Amino acid sequence: MDSQPIIANRGEFVDALRALKRGHVLVHASESWGGCSIDGGVVGSAFRTLADYALIDEFDNPDGFEHIRYYRLNRRGHEFAARALQDWSRRPLVERLAARLLG
Repeated sequence: MDSQPIIANRGEFVDALRALKRGHVLVHASESWGGCSIDGGVVGSAFRTLADYALIDEFDNPDGFEHIRYYRLNRRGHEFAARALQDWSRRPLVERLAARLLG
């Protein structure tokens, strides 16, 4: 039985979803799961979760750099982000702060 991916840092994941939903691009500059950024901000664990849930697709960026991979939300990712961000905004502020502090 396949296990569901764990969202290691919910605050970072929500931030990544929000930025990607606004059209920002996730840049993956390393073969490891690290080495990612969105709009200059470091993305630690969110990349793996986005990939495991198949929310992002790689795209060809002819203006980009060689050996750098570029990702954006796919259709499923946009739908998921809309629901997740709406749910996140409905949660009490204390709960959102706790999630950011605890991961």
